[in-house]
Amino acid sequence: MSFGKAEDLLKLAEMAAARHIGVSLTDIAEEFGCTYRTAQRMTRALEQTFMGVVTHTDNEQRKYWVLGQRDIRLLAAQGLRDNELVALEMSIRRGERDGATNEVEALRRVRDRLLATMPKSHARRTESDAEAILEALGFACRPGPKVAAHERLLSTIAAALRGPFLISMIYRPDAASAGAARLVEPYGLLLGIRKYLVGKIQGENDRLRHFRLDRIHAIQVEAQSFIRDPEFSLETHAARAFGSFQSDDEYSEVIWRFSPTAAPTAREFLFHPAQKMTEEEDGSLTVRFTASGHLEMAWHLYMWGDGVEVLAPDTLRGMVAMHRRTDFPALP
Repeated sequence: MSFGKAEDLLKLAEMAAARHIGVSLTDIAEEFGCTYRTAQRMTRALEQTFMGVVTHTDNEQRKYWVLGQRDIRLLAAQGLRDNELVALEMSIRRGERDGATNEVEALRRVRDRLLATMPKSHARRTESDAEAILEALGFACRPGPKVAAHERLLSTIAAALRGPFLISMIYRPDAASAGAARLVEPYGLLLGIRKYLVGKIQGENDRLRHFRLDRIHAIQVEAQSFIRDPEFSLETHAARAFGSFQSDDEYSEVIWRFSPTAAPTAREFLFHPAQKMTEEEDGSLTVRFTASGHLEMAWHLYMWGDGVEVLAPDTLRGMVAMHRRTDFPALP
């Protein structure tokens, strides 16, 4: 049985245990996005794997599968999985951000109680894996427009990062290309308006590449693992860009000067993890950092209207020179 099918079988068992009435073929088809024939094969696998499965038929002749108590106890013995701990941790962090004190405390108690039921070695491993995923995925939920990423695509990448395992995929550099097969060593994810997988193409060189998630197709986790570069830091790598796009040709010092009117608002922003702010005598604020991604910088600077001036680099100054509006009613 493949890794993906085993995960689906466990998920089906949990559904059959959690629902008092059980699960029907319709429930399975809707949950897993499969045909009725595939749903039937899954119920046969459920019956073969768990000896306590019972079935019953309702008044409309719909058949349901229910997990027996012995099998439910076996499922409970699994403890907390790393992806489930990630979901709890991200919910806690969102609650902290939103000031939902009561909900945060309740979620922490649930997390701690579940971890306490697990063997210590298992709990430590789960926490370690969860931390790696949280580092890769980021802690915050970014509002606003973004390109949708398929849930199964993200879960596949998360599974590969936990290994770490190689990823095979078809990648289309642009919408017009047919795409080519890639065998990639995954290193993490960059989140922004568009999401990028950071990785190395195995066998080519040691250069890190960025793959847009919306151009990845036919992705799957391979059984082969690889050795990650122990010196790699996703945080350091991400700091080479202002947003999620990186370019070695554009990587240089960036200097912005915010007007005395815009300076109080600009002081509240973290434009870059390594930024340096200088208070000027006239009340303006100068911000310096080193990064690439001029287009994403220009998109951001547009929101400030005429409240900011680009001092460097020259290329970026030219991109925004004709777009510094004076009629915006508010600052970002």
